[in-house]
Amino acid sequence: MLDNLKNYKIVLASGSPRRRELLAGLELEYEVRLIEGIDESYPEGLSSENIPVYISQKKAEAYKSSMADDELVITADTIVWLNGKVLGKPKDEADAKSMVRELSGAIHQVITGVTLLTKNRSHSFASVTEVTFDALTDEEIDYYVEHYRPLDKAGAYGIQELIGYIGVSSIKGSYFNVMGLPVQRLYKELKRF
Repeated sequence: MLDNLKNYKIVLASGSPRRRELLAGLELEYEVRLIEGIDESYPEGLSSENIPVYISQKKAEAYKSSMADDELVITADTIVWLNGKVLGKPKDEADAKSMVRELSGAIHQVITGVTLLTKNRSHSFASVTEVTFDALTDEEIDYYVEHYRPLDKAGAYGIQELIGYIGVSSIKGSYFNVMGLPVQRLYKELKRF
């Protein structure tokens, strides 16, 4: 279906098992390549959508010098945006519980920035999904964090896990974006690339 990409070797530059699973859903052949320790900081003053786009571009730049001429590298970064601030990956279990408590009974945005990079072209975009959480009890929050250990997830939750089943009352936008890769939008952007 993506015949325009037949001359490219697709590289997913991500350690996320969810992103691997989602990209595989597009039936593309790809390899995973990971450079550890890429700085994911961003300048103060960036607004919501600009933050993950900036970080995805930064990740892509880290691959540029080692890319072959026929490679297309895909990088992504996801943030949770609540009340004007970023909820990133929690530093420990207590931080994860605190984040989920903040999300409880609130509406937040999940924003993924994606960059497509070849030796002579770069294209970035953001996808935004609005997520509404029901109010959760401390017992539900503690159980989720202790049993699912969402320390590798922005906002300390995975919608595809128990918390999504019991806490998410509605979403507006891409479900897959909340998982970490807006595959429907990515497919459209790859078709145009």
